[in-house]
Amino acid sequence: MREEHAGVHAGDPILLSPDFQVDEVLSLFLCRSSFARLAPETKRNYTDDYCLFFDFLWGRGKTWSEATSEDLWDFEDWRTRSPRNPRTVGGSRWNRGLAALTRLYDWAVRSARVPVNPVVMRSVLGRYGETVIVPVARARNARASEVHWLTPRAFRRWVDVGLRGHGVDGRPSLGWKGRLEDRNAAFADLLFSSGVRLTEGASLLTFEVPALALEGGRYYVGRLARQVTKSKRARTFYVSSPVMGEVEGYVESSRARVVRRAQAQGRYERLPAWRQVTHQTGGRRRLMHWRDQDGVEGQTALAEATVEERMSFLAEGPAGPELLWLWLSESGLPFHPSSWECVFRAGSARCDRMLAPETAAPPFCTPHMCRHSFALSMLVVLNHVMDRRMGLTAEERRDFRLLYGDPWRMVQDLLGHAQLETTRAIYLAPVADLQLRTLLADVAPVGGPDGEAELTELFTRLARESAGIQDLDEKLAAR
Repeated sequence: MREEHAGVHAGDPILLSPDFQVDEVLSLFLCRSSFARLAPETKRNYTDDYCLFFDFLWGRGKTWSEATSEDLWDFEDWRTRSPRNPRTVGGSRWNRGLAALTRLYDWAVRSARVPVNPVVMRSVLGRYGETVIVPVARARNARASEVHWLTPRAFRRWVDVGLRGHGVDGRPSLGWKGRLEDRNAAFADLLFSSGVRLTEGASLLTFEVPALALEGGRYYVGRLARQVTKSKRARTFYVSSPVMGEVEGYVESSRARVVRRAQAQGRYERLPAWRQVTHQTGGRRRLMHWRDQDGVEGQTALAEATVEERMSFLAEGPAGPELLWLWLSESGLPFHPSSWECVFRAGSARCDRMLAPETAAPPFCTPHMCRHSFALSMLVVLNHVMDRRMGLTAEERRDFRLLYGDPWRMVQDLLGHAQLETTRAIYLAPVADLQLRTLLADVAPVGGPDGEAELTELFTRLARESAGIQDLDEKLAAR
């Protein structure tokens, strides 16, 4: 294929100018530079930022390679402050676009594609006293992250109403025609229960899902492959047994149904590229041995398989070949990670329609909010276990922390953060300045031995006293 010879692969962005021309140098950057090795979501975001700046330049009669520092400053003014722009953005969004332009023009200058970098740089001292080169136009008022949280009961109501089609009364609505609602609810619950990122949870293969054990257990352990994590380090995750039951129910019901339909229609054999996994070897370093549509045999380490490669893996099932990708569309094909954003938006829109007459703030949710909320829930629960359920004295609590770690660091490990500061300052900002031990001591011990009602009361109090945490108001909670 011409695209392959030119180094253009499936998923690589191709930009057209308003006169429908393709810039050869720009395509080289998008397909063959370090840009091509960025995470898929980062590439999508950066490509959107490039389009905005290039359109701005086109209105001035310029192409991307003719940009000057004055053009960039004018673009910054239009993008962040100008009354002529009805959709100005904040500092965080501007900084993301500036990072995209910095990557492009650094490459263009180093490869002698443009004479001058329009992104002017300066030296500053980093957090640890090191010298860091940053763009002069970088916004200083950027918030580290636009973080929101859901209490467990608010999240449950969002799932029931937004994804399962329930009404205000908590019962299934008449005429509800949800599409793969068991898949959608199981995926949302997986993110909320485990704290894995969107792409990490969306890229799981069927054999990577922890299997339910006959003897039971409250939590099950899974492993994220190195290649699908943001940090590119393998990580353990934990999922509650009810959520694993949901995932298993989806696999045995609607997933099995769409697989049978796809097999009957011969869709898997007609995939443009597939790899039939013949067998697996190895222990911790598992190797996938496969044969592709051309009969070529090869092997791929599971830890090194990219998201795109994972989508192409087939296995021989009872009724023929089937995909190893866990989450499937109605056609039986891989459900792309980015498509989950649409599912969550639709769920939030339905919550808004159904619950707006009952409450001024219907719950909304995004995939990353599940991760934020997991972090908040785990910190509260870990402190609860340490301070109430275990009945530790101050000295025993100190010894416990020395042996097993502080709850903050436990949550850091569960999230896979390299820096504790990220966990404290961004994900757990509502409680970063609270003495949870004192807070918990003020809560009346209600709800029986499992303390569920006690925790619900604590979450309600946190939501009332902290910005950004969504909870149900009393009228809606009583339904």
